[in-house]
Amino acid sequence: MKRAIYPGTFDPITYGHLNILTKATDLFDDIVLAVANVTSKNTLFTTDERYELCKNTIQHVSKVRVEKFDGLAIRFAEEMEAKTIIRGLRAVSDFEYELQLSLMNKNLNPNIETIFLLPDSMYLYLSSSMVRQIVGLGGNLKSYIPFCVEEAIIEKLQNKNN
Repeated sequence: MKRAIYPGTFDPITYGHLNILTKATDLFDDIVLAVANVTSKNTLFTTDERYELCKNTIQHVSKVRVEKFDGLAIRFAEEMEAKTIIRGLRAVSDFEYELQLSLMNKNLNPNIETIFLLPDSMYLYLSSSMVRQIVGLGGNLKSYIPFCVEEAIIEKLQNKNN
């Protein structure tokens, strides 16, 4: 069985993430959407909230399950007995960071490969931070995030402001 992990913060999950995930289902038998608990990013949602949003969003995607993880993604890949880490690339600016990350992972475990998938062109510029900012300022992103994600961002920001 070909198993891969798709690690990330997913704060929040977008249609860009889902686009990458759907492409990966053509390549792998089993995919773990791995929601990072410890992150250097200042997240809007807690790990449990991000996990639930991911679970709700991927219900229709076969071959995929959601798990939370702590620590290094490469260690989680080992724990899951995955031979591949999936990463999405949007722009050249992503490439340098992703290359460094994949080379370090290769040093930590030479038996696990990283593959890069490109989202469809309509998602090339989409990022979770951009989504949070636009929804927070009252913008409409129905074409880029699931409805449950939009509702969660609005509720979270309203509670933060009260």
